[in-house]
Amino acid sequence: MSDQRTSPYSAFNFLVEFNGQDISAGFSEVTGLGAEITMAEYRNGNDKENHVRKIPNINKVSDVTLKRGIIKSQDLWNWINLTRRQGWTAQRNVTITMMDEAHENAVMRWTLQNTVPTKYTGPSLNAKGGSDVAMEELVLAAEGIVYAEG
Repeated sequence: MSDQRTSPYSAFNFLVEFNGQDISAGFSEVTGLGAEITMAEYRNGNDKENHVRKIPNINKVSDVTLKRGIIKSQDLWNWINLTRRQGWTAQRNVTITMMDEAHENAVMRWTLQNTVPTKYTGPSLNAKGGSDVAMEELVLAAEGIVYAEG
């Protein structure tokens, strides 16, 4: 018997932790998880072929955006203010854990290393009313990313 899963996991069960601690409220959306390797272009002057060699260069982590409904908590705002005052000393490790459909088992983890917030966006407010939820958004910049199963 194989333990290999044949259907993809759902993207709606996940947790976000800062330095190993869950924060006041869950997030409704996480976007931008990714890594990129930039390439340096190089050509030897004595190459017989007229082509450029591509050499792996700098590793980059994509900015990650977290969104959640506003609650009576200033934890995100406090972190961006701490970063404004202290710079890189306000770094945290942020872990995004994707859970199985029963929300019981971790299936994948992305740990953003040495992360700071770079942008906070508050809600769009409209006096006309409606059923929209007031949302806040935090954009994170990380120096590294680690991907692991469960």
